[in-house]
Amino acid sequence: MPFTLRGDDVCQPTPPTPIPNPYWVAFSASAAKLIDLELGAVGLPKDPDWLELLAGNQLNVGELTFSSPISTAYSGHQFGSWAGQLGDGRAILLGDMNQLELQLKGAGKTHYSRMGDGRAVLRSSIREFLCSEAMHALGIPTSRALSVVGSKQRVIREKLETAAVCSRIAPSFIRVGHFEHFASLQNIVRLKDLADLLMSEFYPKCLNKNDPYLSLFKEISARNAKLVAQWQSVGFCHGVLNSDNISVLGLTIDYGPFGFLDHFEIDHICNHSDHGGRYAYHRQPQIMHWNMACLASAMLPLLELKYSPEESQAHLRSALEEFPVTYAKEWQQAFRSKLGLQLEIESDIELIERLLQAMHDSKVDFTTFFRQLSNIQKDSRPTDITQRDEFLDRENIDQWFTDYIHRLQKEVLGDEARKGMMNQVNPKYILRNHLAQSAIEKAQQDDFSEVARLQLILSKPFDEQEIFGDYAKPPPVDMQRIEVSCSS
Repeated sequence: MPFTLRGDDVCQPTPPTPIPNPYWVAFSASAAKLIDLELGAVGLPKDPDWLELLAGNQLNVGELTFSSPISTAYSGHQFGSWAGQLGDGRAILLGDMNQLELQLKGAGKTHYSRMGDGRAVLRSSIREFLCSEAMHALGIPTSRALSVVGSKQRVIREKLETAAVCSRIAPSFIRVGHFEHFASLQNIVRLKDLADLLMSEFYPKCLNKNDPYLSLFKEISARNAKLVAQWQSVGFCHGVLNSDNISVLGLTIDYGPFGFLDHFEIDHICNHSDHGGRYAYHRQPQIMHWNMACLASAMLPLLELKYSPEESQAHLRSALEEFPVTYAKEWQQAFRSKLGLQLEIESDIELIERLLQAMHDSKVDFTTFFRQLSNIQKDSRPTDITQRDEFLDRENIDQWFTDYIHRLQKEVLGDEARKGMMNQVNPKYILRNHLAQSAIEKAQQDDFSEVARLQLILSKPFDEQEIFGDYAKPPPVDMQRIEVSCSS
């Protein structure tokens, strides 16, 4: 969708800044299909000018020209505090293809870069590329990554690194922060323009509602409630759930200090800059709810076009209360599926919570445990289940396995059918930090083979892929505590 809003208060013209001697680091043929990009025999764009365009070095390929690249203004709350105006500090929207926005991340300074250089580094670009495509393969709504283009240009972060540009695709990159921006300026005209644009392009059913803006808020909130439930079900930690990083389409965007759980810690913090643990794994649902409250506050003036201030606040408070209900429903369904349960029995919630507590107490690997759980059969004996050896409290886990087997016996599906179902929701392969780090270190030595291999493996996360079995293993002890910061 083209970002049609224009004006100094909305966006600024932003031509990319060229990088010297660009080269391909990674490319997604799957994402390329979304924009009908013609590929050659080796899976890269047939027209070599695409390398220059995705590096930010030119704005045309053949007959295609992006004549008006922009960066957009938004505001937001960062780590719970109002940060004021922020904006696309290192993202440049080239334009749209097939009703999808094509954006370059790391292509130089923008009007909103503040003290930054507008660049991204190879390390962070590879992480975003791999995780965007991995999340898509897991069935989780996300922006897509089209490519990573590298350069030997030096960039200073915690240390001297090399530059890279990650190109990404989404129906829209509009975020909660865009609403907060216009609300903070008390610009009701722009706020209305933004909401009307969203409804016309993505939420057309809202236009026919008696309260279109309230309906729009409910739809955005519901999408994000479902999204965070999906994150929890695969052990994904975003790391920086600031309101300006929250998509109004319910997409996972802005991959920075993210991480998938290895050994399960319910209070795991993946971002070492998050000293207070605000964005820890177990807090993600409540923080997303908090961000929806920020959106509600920003959209309040739109409701006041029809209702009194008191009525508007009451409507939005009531709508906000739907978030935890939607989240709980989605979370319960996701974890029932992970356990192979199709019937809905009230005691299932206690069964799930007891398991997660036991996994937390013994630091059991999240992904591996759920994947192997499908091997349990209705006539299994708890003492014969090898997974019990991963738990410190054997008596406790034996009791859980006993209760779980009794619960399985209430299901209609046979063992093999249930195993097939469970293996389609419990991935074998995730983007573990140590795998990403290994690929990054090789790429920093100009060897991009591991990036390509991970991309291939993660494109089929539910398949056995026996030749890649080692990639499903938990990290070795010395790589269990890889720290990732906001600069990632």
